[in-house]
Amino acid sequence: MNPSAFPAELSALDLLGPLDLAFFRNALIVATIAGALCGLVGVFVVLKGMSAIGHGLSHAIFGGFVASTLLGVNVLLGAGAWGVASALMVGGVTRRRIIGSDAAIGVITTASFALGLVLIALFGRTARNFEAVLFGSVLGVSRVDVAVVVAVALFAVTVVVLHYRSLLFLTFDPEVAEVSGVPGARLEALLMLVLAASILVTMQVLGVTLVAATLVIPSTVARMLTSSFSRMLTLATLIGATSGFVGVVVSYHLDVQSGPAIVLVGATLFTVVFLATGRRGRMRVGQLAVAHGVPPIDLREARAPGRARGDESPGRVR
Repeated sequence: MNPSAFPAELSALDLLGPLDLAFFRNALIVATIAGALCGLVGVFVVLKGMSAIGHGLSHAIFGGFVASTLLGVNVLLGAGAWGVASALMVGGVTRRRIIGSDAAIGVITTASFALGLVLIALFGRTARNFEAVLFGSVLGVSRVDVAVVVAVALFAVTVVVLHYRSLLFLTFDPEVAEVSGVPGARLEALLMLVLAASILVTMQVLGVTLVAATLVIPSTVARMLTSSFSRMLTLATLIGATSGFVGVVVSYHLDVQSGPAIVLVGATLFTVVFLATGRRGRMRVGQLAVAHGVPPIDLREARAPGRARGDESPGRVR
């Protein structure tokens, strides 16, 4: 539908009329679950200051996606392995303090993205539409895509539920968490795997260039609304799901790509909440910019596993 022909008033039946189309139903399911998945994972991304690596990984995975497609390798396996390898390279360079983490992310992940663009220019297009992967598209979403997104979402929820306290403690006080017996390196690797898998399976609808926004916006909006970590997880998941659902409906009726539509819906929610919460909400978001130490958030659930009540490190975890 042409935007200029968009009706002034639409009923719910008009808005959801495309549900008769199989591809639209699949896209709606995938976008809603993908939005919820990105909202959930995004809480850890934002609170741990990993927004840059979330953005970088999405670009790195695009290079793997193109290479896998041209080589005839399974895209999920090839692009996923490429993304995880990029994340490990960033972590390795950073740990050795060769260069800063921001510089490592900039060099490694953008080089991977550039390689994908060069491969497209050299070898041309294949059956897959690379532009759709860059900016997101509801076309071509199949039942297989739905099943894969559901599987990754269940995996992410399982990881959070099983390792909730350890992840919470590691997020806000990694040094004390390590001393307390929390397997920091293993959990960091597991969280990176969840992040890479989430980006990989949401590229179809959200687009590589906009996945990072869907990781950051829902969790930031949730942070403005609450200081409770558990409520933040719930709110970010709901906000992400809402953005995905509404964004796909808007993209269909305005005939625009789904990725930008979903991000703009999320940005609109951010603006409304930012204005509605006033100074308190702005202070909560500002506290996320603290480079060291624990942001003032309700961490009463963050006792290290196996420690007795009252043994928390004073001044670090409330």
